[in-house]
Amino acid sequence: MELNEFLKQISSLSGDDPQAVDICRRAWEFAQMAHNGQKRASGEPYFNHCVKTAETLIKMKLDAKTIVAGLLHDVAEDTKFTLQDIKKNFGAEIASLVEGATKLGKIKYRGDQQRAENLRKMFLAMAKDIRVVLIKLADRLHNMQTLQYVKPEKQKRIALETMEIYAPLAHRLGIGEIKGQLEDLTFQYLQPDQYKWLIENIAEQYQEREKYVEKIKPVILQELSKENINAIKIDARAKHYWSLYQKLQKYDMNFEKIHDLIALRIVVNTIEECYGALGVLHKLWRPLPGKIKDYIALPKPNGYQSLHTTIFCVDGKITEFQIRTAKMHDEAELGIAAHWLYSEKGKPKTGVKLNEQKFSWVSQLRDWQKKVSGSQEFLENLKIDFFNDRIFALTPKGDAIDLPKGATPIDFAYHIHSDIGDHCSGAKVNEKMVPLSHTLQNGDVVEILIQKKHKPSRAWLEFVKTSIAQNRIRHSLKKEFGVEIAPIKKQSAGYHVEMKISCQDRVGLVKDVSEEIQKLKINIESLNTVANHKHDPAIITITSTIKERNLIEKLATKLKQIKNVYEVNYKISSKD
Repeated sequence: MELNEFLKQISSLSGDDPQAVDICRRAWEFAQMAHNGQKRASGEPYFNHCVKTAETLIKMKLDAKTIVAGLLHDVAEDTKFTLQDIKKNFGAEIASLVEGATKLGKIKYRGDQQRAENLRKMFLAMAKDIRVVLIKLADRLHNMQTLQYVKPEKQKRIALETMEIYAPLAHRLGIGEIKGQLEDLTFQYLQPDQYKWLIENIAEQYQEREKYVEKIKPVILQELSKENINAIKIDARAKHYWSLYQKLQKYDMNFEKIHDLIALRIVVNTIEECYGALGVLHKLWRPLPGKIKDYIALPKPNGYQSLHTTIFCVDGKITEFQIRTAKMHDEAELGIAAHWLYSEKGKPKTGVKLNEQKFSWVSQLRDWQKKVSGSQEFLENLKIDFFNDRIFALTPKGDAIDLPKGATPIDFAYHIHSDIGDHCSGAKVNEKMVPLSHTLQNGDVVEILIQKKHKPSRAWLEFVKTSIAQNRIRHSLKKEFGVEIAPIKKQSAGYHVEMKISCQDRVGLVKDVSEEIQKLKINIESLNTVANHKHDPAIITITSTIKERNLIEKLATKLKQIKNVYEVNYKISSKD
């Protein structure tokens, strides 16, 4: 991007604000001068990285000050100029953003203790001003796009950090597009063989589905028009590679079972039109039972809203549709940045105010992380409490409570208030009494029964999911008995794996397969061989429980190297 094009986009984004254009022009020239002569590992000028970071922030529709900080984010660390120079030329607010991004830029992902400390810094910065983390995500995206130019051992470290921290963080902030890009870029470095296989097998599938999508678009537009529903646009969304690969693992690596390889998105003006468009689709074609999801009435924990339906479309082909308003579409792509954009329209852009209801977890995380001392405990609880799959459970009044998957009524009670958790004596889920260890499902209506004399039980520590509940129970027990109750270390039950090996049968093949499995100290629970027609491959099916997920990939790679083995597919389910 050249300077004129950059300033043109700033002008459009800021509503032709001359001050925004001027400060962005000055920042461009300052960063270009500061980084003059510096090169990246790729050999390109370092300033190009600053511009790419700013481009991503423009696509996120952030304010001029954030974009300026994106241009300047490496100046204080990598040039002769200081934060004081930035403050003098661009003001205290921009200097503060650059300082925050600089501190996060110094982190290295080595060892649990350092990893935990790095994350603490990030979350404190995020709670202070969310824009610091948005700058860091934009910076990380371009670093991942140019990762091929760094040493292999550094590639692995950066890719792992991106997959475990930055991609989940983008997801939690609702920034779907950046989350998908980060995961796809990481995939090729962490699992190169699987990435190569997917790329080799997907091109034809995409081309076939794209032709089909173009065929049905005019049909849908015509039918919507008949009902006076104005579609702002209908476009196709190709599933990201990493997301697709994870889904393929559940379906025997069979592309025919993936109905959202390319999903159609219908963007309309109002919520009423969303439901009207859904009615039009269901009047034309039969929906698949259980595949209609209303994320408008019940948004996902990261704020995502849309109607999803999967239908038997033209020629009987199973196709997924997503229906949303333009605002919902911005929020799906931009996440927290879109929430800020909409809430700040027409107001002086002096800071970033989070929607406390939708992003209450940011302040919860800030408060919670101060109370956790051990690095390992911090990392384990973080993955469960904040980066794991999420569900919504509802209070009897209809308030949605954001919880990790696997949460129980006790977790629900403590999330509402510590006193409700402490005095919980029972629970009803969907108007039926359940044990306090009951696993909640998305959309459950939960009523907590309380008795003032009731107190927490140590047994609760055996099944509660969240660290909030764990810490509160331990605090109450200490208060009652006067002794510190150590956290219960839960051993992972591992993963149940079913592997299907396509092969040409031969003498000794099963023995070779068994030996490779035993080398990795994996116990075989069952092994069955089905010998098909002599011209068709045989299928060996193996089931086992594997403690660590990375062993699954390692085993699959080893099995593929055995003579006469054509293909190895597997399905994984957690035993936790």
